Amino acid sequence: MTVKLSEDTEKRLVASVRRFFEEELDEEIGDLKAARVLDFFIREMAPSVYNQAIADAQAYLTDRVADLNGVHFEPEFDYWER
Repeated sequence: MTVKLSEDTEKRLVASVRRFFEEELDEEIGDLKAARVLDFFIREMAPSVYNQAIADAQAYLTDRVADLNGVHFEPEFDYWER
């Protein structure tokens, strides 16, 4: 899986990585190191997060489709029943 981020998103994420290192680890890093950290996370961890998100969405949709009859069932041939 190749994740391609927009230029704006990538810039914001690099800034976030830099801020994390500075505020949480008391270490200043530049844009290049932050971009490499971001690239690592995207290549190493994003596929697992993506796969779990797809599995969660599939389970959610499967549950909703299975319950479609119960939720949106209309009785047939009930004109004369009124």
